[in-house]
Amino acid sequence: MLPIFLDVTRLLDRFAKRMLPTGVDRVGLAYIRHYAYRARAVLSEYGFHVVLSERESALAFELLLNQDFTRSRAARALMVRAILGGIRRERRSQGVLLHTSHSGMEFGRYFRTMKRRGIRSVFMVHDLIPLTHAEYCRPGVREKHHERMRVALSHADGIVANSQATLDSLVETSQKAGWTLPATVVARLASGVPAGVAGERPIQQPYFVMLGTIEPRKNHWFALHVWRRLVEDLGERAPTLVVIGRRGWECENVIDMLERCEPLRGKVIEEGNCSDERLHNYLHHTQALLFPSFVEGYGMPLAEALAMSVPVIASDLPVFREIAAEIPEYLDPLDGPGWASRIMEYADAGSQGRTAQLARIKGFQEPTWKEHFELVDQFIDEIA
Repeated sequence: MLPIFLDVTRLLDRFAKRMLPTGVDRVGLAYIRHYAYRARAVLSEYGFHVVLSERESALAFELLLNQDFTRSRAARALMVRAILGGIRRERRSQGVLLHTSHSGMEFGRYFRTMKRRGIRSVFMVHDLIPLTHAEYCRPGVREKHHERMRVALSHADGIVANSQATLDSLVETSQKAGWTLPATVVARLASGVPAGVAGERPIQQPYFVMLGTIEPRKNHWFALHVWRRLVEDLGERAPTLVVIGRRGWECENVIDMLERCEPLRGKVIEEGNCSDERLHNYLHHTQALLFPSFVEGYGMPLAEALAMSVPVIASDLPVFREIAAEIPEYLDPLDGPGWASRIMEYADAGSQGRTAQLARIKGFQEPTWKEHFELVDQFIDEIA
């Protein structure tokens, strides 16, 4: 059994900054849980890297899995010690590097050095959105992501795609760019929200949840305008919207609505720093998860909601149908009247549509981490 090297640079840096895990981070944490017993942690910066000792790796894994921000300074100190001690670090040979975030993937020196030491590289590709839908991303991200994919495919011994939709996009992009694909496997992602016991209902009246970083492709601006119309038409009888996720980039119009739109006051609650326990409770009691995105590489919140038997109203995206088949309610992401109508239907205590979806959810084939890692472990054995 070959040693595993886990790149934890993004995870440890965000933890040191006291930033809650995103979906990509939750995948990285799942990999730590699965491989920690046989893994070393790796930190990388601008193509240079250091492999942490067994003791340092164990500390890094423990800090990350516990997510206790009172120990964030310990994470920063660990990173400094590791970098300063890197020049006298042992030189390991043989093994497999697992890189589960896109961060730092654009530096070929990192992976060339690993290969010279007999360490093979396996990358997870979460999406090609900066290449296929650059209009939803920050300026310059398209060029960086293009380089990430080029470098990854040049040096990868294997690619793990989180969905068939992502792999199809990667294949199409590679063909257009003239890149050669290495071995690939599709391993779908399980829920990243830890199971918990639901508490008291956080909001007494009917409410809905949007979950994810506030960014253009998530379509928050559209949802807030739908909510404004509901409030204008129904007043206090309008349901509440809970927006869970930190503020991201290129979202000034959404922030303007959240901070300055008077009709939304009291009817839209922003949770930018929501704990897993509070998130679980919000999802447990909600009428439905709303997922009006324009594009997604996977859509972990959809799988999380359905795994909790929570109804979902979502954009009609191929990847959502790949994950959930015909279970959710699907709508065009720009169909304002359609979304308003479905929201009001699901807000009704006697909603037949919601009752019907709850019945469909019973047939949901929940992706599990056990299935994910059975595929990844077999894949690693084959390429190694």
